[in-house]
Formats: sequence, C-alpha cells, structure tokens
Amino acid sequence: MTEPAYLPHQVFIAPSVLAADFARIGEECRSVEAAGADWLHLDVMDGHFVDNISFGPAICEAAAKAVEIPCDIHLMIERPDHFLNRFLPHAGNVTIHVEAEQQSVAATLRTIREAGCSAGLSLRPGTPFDAVQPFLDQIDLLLVMTVEPGFGGQAFMPEMLEKVRAAATARAEHGWRYRIEVDGGIDTQEAAVCIGAGADVLVAGTAVFGKPDRAAAIRLLRGER
Repeated sequence: MTEPAYLPHQVFIAPSVLAADFARIGEECRSVEAAGADWLHLDVMDGHFVDNISFGPAICEAAAKAVEIPCDIHLMIERPDHFLNRFLPHAGNVTIHVEAEQQSVAATLRTIREAGCSAGLSLRPGTPFDAVQPFLDQIDLLLVMTVEPGFGGQAFMPEMLEKVRAAATARAEHGWRYRIEVDGGIDTQEAAVCIGAGADVLVAGTAVFGKPDRAAAIRLLRGER
C-alpha cells in the first residue's frame, strides 16, 4: 500500500444515501451512524446540472432528523444560490459546484459559512483544477469527483488523483485547512490510494450500504482492520 500523504485531518467516512433503501430511509441513516460513519452524504440532483433527479430538501430534513452526525449535502444543481436556503437548516456542510450557474461562487460560499455551515466546492472530472484555485482560501472542503456526477455505480477514475494531489499540495503550501473529499467508485482499494494522495473524506455508497457488516466496511475504508 502506498504510504499515506501527510493529512491535517482524521479520515472521515461519509456514506452516500443514494445507495440506501429509501423505503427505510431513517433506519438506514441510523444504521450507518451506528456503524461508525462520520458524516451522512446527500446528493441533490435537479435533472439539469446532471442528467438525473434524486431528492430535495424533504429527504435532507428527514435524514438530518434521523441522525446526530452532520449531513454533508452536495448540491448538483443549477442556481445553488437560489435554492441554498432550503437546504442550510439540515446541513453541517454544503458543497456547490464551481461549474454551476450562479451570480457569484464566492458569494454563495460566503452565504453558506454565514449560516453556520462549512462550505464545500466541487468540480467535475472534465473541469481543470485551475477552476477552483481562486476559491481555495474561501472553502472548508474541496470535493474531487472521481466519476462523472449524476449516477451511482460508475467505475473510479484514477486520473482524478492528480487533482487530489494538487489540492493537497496547495493546502500544505498555503497552510489552508480545507478537507479533501472524493466521491465516486470508492471501495477499499480506491480508498487507500485516495488517502495516499491526500484525501481525508471518502464518500462511499454501495461500499457501505451494500455490505452486510457496515461497521467492518467503514473500518476497511479507513484502512483499519
């Protein structure tokens, strides 16, 4: 296994609710919390920014009420600045996309922080790292998508590790404290290489919800035995 890069944070596991059984949403959320999850990851998709529709504020509210751990809400939507206030009451972290249509990325990030949440910024696989560099001093989390956003079950894209390394290098050089999150195709093997590149939040769907022993799955993703 690759020797991990220096990490300023403990590695967090954020199971993705998209992989849960929606007929038992509260029970499913409580299950991964009891199994040791650090955050609960909620992917909000609007059918415009990505070619899929998932859920909206009502599901985020239900998940937040079911658990004590923070909800990590990823807005894969156009106009996050317009819809933001509908999600902020249910979030510990809200992540927006640098590519999304909005009046100002910086202003949206500022609104998230002023509401008492941590602010995340994400970029698609095809978006160069340069696109997020102007905002790295304004965020608490950088989400590097390791699949094309919109659908679960895709294969991990190892070429995205270069963005993780670039984010980790910038963080170390400037003394910034943002977390680096990865999302897409993450299982035990991918988790290890992402941590080695500098990631410290791992979003995992079926790698947690699809396992009979979810606590063991979370330990393995962290690199524990």
